[in-house]
Amino acid sequence: MTTPLATPLNLTLLILILTLIYLRLRPSSPPSLPAGPPPIVFQTFTPRTLLKYNGTEGAPVYLAVRGKVYDVSSGRNFYGPGGPYENFAGRDATRGLACQSFDEEMLTKDLDGPLDTCEDLTGEQVENLNGWIERFDEKYLVVGKLVAFRKTDFH
Repeated sequence: MTTPLATPLNLTLLILILTLIYLRLRPSSPPSLPAGPPPIVFQTFTPRTLLKYNGTEGAPVYLAVRGKVYDVSSGRNFYGPGGPYENFAGRDATRGLACQSFDEEMLTKDLDGPLDTCEDLTGEQVENLNGWIERFDEKYLVVGKLVAFRKTDFH
């Protein structure tokens, strides 16, 4: 004489065991992703408004090259305070990068004047600048554009 396996007691025990296995193996809470960085809004900067993004007091580090403003905060050790390129933080670095010079004279003195057109650069300097731009485009996020200050902007 054989006894059937599908008795009410066996089915109840099977359901209980499967329920216990499910409760033991299921995730305790739904997985969550870490919070991402705050969104960056594309902005228009003038040399004066860009100046505050020099990495001091926890500020992000931005610099401009040929009118594009890059967030170079991930390279803070190079472009931020104490870094070899700190003169460029919060400034238009176009001429300095083209000429491979970190001197203060490479920076725009008149923050309310016209932007440096860099028309006097040699072919070698332009090629050097294009190499920097290519590197920045690959590595850093463009967060805005640099324009000259216009008195009509502030009535």
